[in-house]
Amino acid sequence: MNLITSYISNFISRKGSYVFLATIFARIFSFLAAWFALKLIPNKELGEVLFAYNIIIFILPISGLGLHQSFIRYGALLKTTEEKNSLFLYVFKKGFWVSLVLIAIISVSAFFIDFQFSNTKTYLILLSFIIIPSFLLEIIKAQLRLSHNNKSFAYTEIAQSIILLITVIILSYYFAEFGYAIALLLSPLLTALLFINKININFKLKTKLPITDATFWKYGFFASLSNVVTQLLFVIDILLIGYLLADTEMVTNYRYISLIPFSLLFLPRVFIATDFVAFTEKIYDNMYIKKYMKSYMLLFLIVSIFLMFLSYFFGEFILKLLDEKFVEYSTTFFILMVGISGIFMFRGLYGNLLSSIGKAHINYYIATIALLLNIVSNYYLIPKYGIRGAAITSALLMWFTGIASYVWFLYLYKKLPLK
Repeated sequence: MNLITSYISNFISRKGSYVFLATIFARIFSFLAAWFALKLIPNKELGEVLFAYNIIIFILPISGLGLHQSFIRYGALLKTTEEKNSLFLYVFKKGFWVSLVLIAIISVSAFFIDFQFSNTKTYLILLSFIIIPSFLLEIIKAQLRLSHNNKSFAYTEIAQSIILLITVIILSYYFAEFGYAIALLLSPLLTALLFINKININFKLKTKLPITDATFWKYGFFASLSNVVTQLLFVIDILLIGYLLADTEMVTNYRYISLIPFSLLFLPRVFIATDFVAFTEKIYDNMYIKKYMKSYMLLFLIVSIFLMFLSYFFGEFILKLLDEKFVEYSTTFFILMVGISGIFMFRGLYGNLLSSIGKAHINYYIATIALLLNIVSNYYLIPKYGIRGAAITSALLMWFTGIASYVWFLYLYKKLPLK
């Protein structure tokens, strides 16, 4: 238990408690923003905005070609504040122009696509401009983390969600769906402007760093692609249930049954977001990394056992709180909870450790293989077992991606010049 006590103590000392609470509050405020939008805007018009926004959400990870991902990893390995600030300026300038090109590509492409909804084209072009402020906000967050200022990093999460809530209420009330689209655009922009002075960057710096080579760009690109493919892994089940079962009620059932298990995935993200810079700075310290791995895995082993116990014995009660009709899917609920344990103990940690040693492309390959296996497996299991089949596929692949990340990290880590 000393390992866990020490691990949590270090987590709190790095202001991890702020990140944890900020994540909770951000989710609450985001939910409230979505609820107010639903109340203030007719479903049809709101659906048109959300359809376009979901397309942009999938593209956001590759804004700036993923340079924000390169920034956090390579920035953690730099020794001086001046070097980190210089890297910020390089990523900011290059990422801005790349993001602008991406917006142009989306805008031009929108004119050649025959969308199902009449206003999708307009909203897609408008919402594509979220890419620039979102990229700027990401590198501001990264700079705060590199400065070990996790407290301010946590405040950015809360600030963005509060700004989103306020702007959604005001703009949706006066301008309906168009106002909602503007609110989505303003929330990252206003948050970035609010916190840019916190990072203390000298914008006149012109130091050229040797690390900004092709490898630097490749890392960010593959890290971003990995995030896109991982998002698809969570969406593909819903799409295939709708396609193979041709039953919208089953889509709704699976969406709500998976809501709690998938929502719990914020737990490992909070720890990794707090600790990524710390363990990347010491990635060549073999003893430190081994201790971190043991501490993390022991903590999330206990969390996983607790959650599986809870879902097995009280799953029906939990689902009943959502809706009486979901009780019959308690086995599906338990299967998904077993699945997320694989992410808790393996994928959450070792996927990020792979990124920490500069092997983000391995995460992309693992996620791509998992996506292909997901499609093949679901084509067999969904028609046979319904939404339970989708849950079985997801659970197996969560463990597959986690263990694959674990094996690859151990193999590659041994090849590094460790201390």
